[in-house]
Amino acid sequence: MDHQLTFYTYPSCTSCRKAKAFLKEKGIQYEERHLFKNPPSVKELLDIVKMTHNGMDDILSTRSRTFKELDKDIEDMTVSELLEMLSEEPRLLRRPIIFDGEKLIIGFNKSAMENLLA
Repeated sequence: MDHQLTFYTYPSCTSCRKAKAFLKEKGIQYEERHLFKNPPSVKELLDIVKMTHNGMDDILSTRSRTFKELDKDIEDMTVSELLEMLSEEPRLLRRPIIFDGEKLIIGFNKSAMENLLA
C-alpha cells in the first residue's frame, strides 16, 4: 500500500480498540490521530465524504448524544457548513475512521479491514 493509512480513533471507543488490535496483529503501519485532540480538517472530511456511499449519513453518528442535542436541522445545512461543524465537533463523527486516500472504513468492520490488506 503506497498511501499512508490514517486511523482516527478515540481511546474509550470499543470499536476503535478492536480496529487498532486488528491493525497491530496484521502488522499494518498507520498514523493514529486522536479524533478529539487532532480532528480531521474540513478538507480531510471532504476527502472522506467523497469516498462514502451515502455521503454524510455514513460518517454522522446520529445515535450520539451530541447529535441528539444539536439545535440545528442538518437537512438545512450546506455541505461546507456541515463539514465545518464536524471538524469543530468531532463527537458527531462515527468512529473509528480508517482512511488511506483510496479506501475508507468507518466503524470496526473486520471483512472490510481484511479487504483493505488484499
